[in-house]
Amino acid sequence: MLLSILIPVYNERTVVERSIGLVLKAPLPEDMERELIVVDDRSTDGTSEILDALAARDPRIRLIHKPVNQGKGAAIRTAIEYATGDFALIQDADLEYDPNEYPRLLRPLLDGNADAVFGSRYLVSEQTRVLPFWHSMINKALTGISNMFCNLNLTDMETCYKVFRTDLLKSIPIRSNRFGIEPEITMKAAKRQFRIYEVPISYHGRSYEEGKKIGWRDGVKALGVILHFWLIDDLYAQPYGRGFLTNLTGTPQYLNWMTSLLRPHLGVTVLEVGAGIGNLAGRLMGRRLRYVAGEKDPLYLHALRNRFLRTPNVSVRKLDPDSPSDFADLGERFESVLCVNVLEYLDEPAMLGSIGSVLQDGGLLITLVPQSQSLYGSIDKTLGHKQRFEQDDLASTLRDYGFDTVKVIQLNKISRPAWWFTGKVLESKRLSKLMLKLFDKTVWLTRRIDPLLPWKGLSLILIARKRPGRA
Repeated sequence: MLLSILIPVYNERTVVERSIGLVLKAPLPEDMERELIVVDDRSTDGTSEILDALAARDPRIRLIHKPVNQGKGAAIRTAIEYATGDFALIQDADLEYDPNEYPRLLRPLLDGNADAVFGSRYLVSEQTRVLPFWHSMINKALTGISNMFCNLNLTDMETCYKVFRTDLLKSIPIRSNRFGIEPEITMKAAKRQFRIYEVPISYHGRSYEEGKKIGWRDGVKALGVILHFWLIDDLYAQPYGRGFLTNLTGTPQYLNWMTSLLRPHLGVTVLEVGAGIGNLAGRLMGRRLRYVAGEKDPLYLHALRNRFLRTPNVSVRKLDPDSPSDFADLGERFESVLCVNVLEYLDEPAMLGSIGSVLQDGGLLITLVPQSQSLYGSIDKTLGHKQRFEQDDLASTLRDYGFDTVKVIQLNKISRPAWWFTGKVLESKRLSKLMLKLFDKTVWLTRRIDPLLPWKGLSLILIARKRPGRA
């Protein structure tokens, strides 16, 4: 195994050589190697020359010089790009945190219990330097406010020591350039439902006279970061995965509306194809004897397994819509199959044959697709849609695969004009996350108006029954 140690550095000439020396000598779990990704954030005090000498002496150090100074968050963002290890640990270049505690930080990850580990300065540890009262109180207050918005119970959100599975860390977009990275990455890890552990660490904090850089203004900015990333869901690095999944994470009321239309048609055994991060499964699994959430994307599979780890009636399976063998490996037949926003990503509808093979005779296939090819525009292209669907064409395709349509539901008529204007007229490439939030807050009203509108919905729900005797 390999540990990537991410070290942002700015004007630390008095301590950087000793600090990196400690990192290079720090104990690691058995059979684990280390790489140091050191990012010099345009130091001006001679630190750069010291780093050049250190990197020349030790091949484990990979040194990146930034052309302009941007801050800790920007430096870590750069370091993440170069990380190749199984795990990634953030280490400041000062001497406030003790690298000898790496094994303690890594243990929950190595045991398979955690996706991220935070080192807490406020849990009981061997030693902690006593620092000014108000500095500690501000840290604890920020942690408390962050917990309120994240729904976590951390004791130290602002800690430097954060360790992640590298594949997960690489998938998180980091926007903060300065110290706002701490609340940002905490909020995003919470929203993505990472399993987060805390362990106690020692802390040898510096005073401002000794070189401490974070100030009260950064504390004020942290409040803004918490509020911003609570309102805005920016959870996956772009481009990554099906944009639909990311967008719907921030629209719980719309999801509730959608699931209220889907739920009456589900049996007690359900297979969901393209389950994503569990937005629908978490709402529809209740009262089901068995709910199988199928997904092909490794990160989404990881999120599903975390989410339903202790939910006995839900199982998570790797399921590629284009792979008939994945369906055959299920080894059972279901009363209903749910296929929401999947067909539009496929070149061919052959998956419908695979679905028929795992559906009981008379069982229901519930599909939801984007409607009307005339609306296909720049947003569809950004989301990766191959097409939008017409009701008659989709019903005909389903008949060819042994399904008879029993019900059609027009969904979200009220958004159709806005989609047309945004995607076809303005040619915007993505949906505004703020507009999605505002839309979600008015769903209680729009879902009542929607059935009264005379045009088709932005989305189409089609429920079809499998003909008896169809293989």
